[in-house]
Amino acid sequence: MSLEKMDVLEVRVRQLVDMVQELQRANTSLQKQVTSLQKQVSLANEELSKRETCLHEWELERERLTSRIEKVIGELDGLELADPALEEVADGKAS
Repeated sequence: MSLEKMDVLEVRVRQLVDMVQELQRANTSLQKQVTSLQKQVSLANEELSKRETCLHEWELERERLTSRIEKVIGELDGLELADPALEEVADGKAS
């Protein structure tokens, strides 16, 4: 093999080594980014879970309050006003 061919081969090998090293650095950087993003996703999922739980609790509380209010309204509707003055107040005819 001639020296010229050896020189060309050596240059190509160096280029390949440089390329492999650059790809390794890029891979390391990307792995760090992936790890960071995975942590962010994990934290976001935890926060979402907490918010969904809180929302569910609020919905249950709203249903309980609605039920209680409807019960009170039903009881008020069922009352018969015995006092004529109270009937006038209820009808909006109070003097």
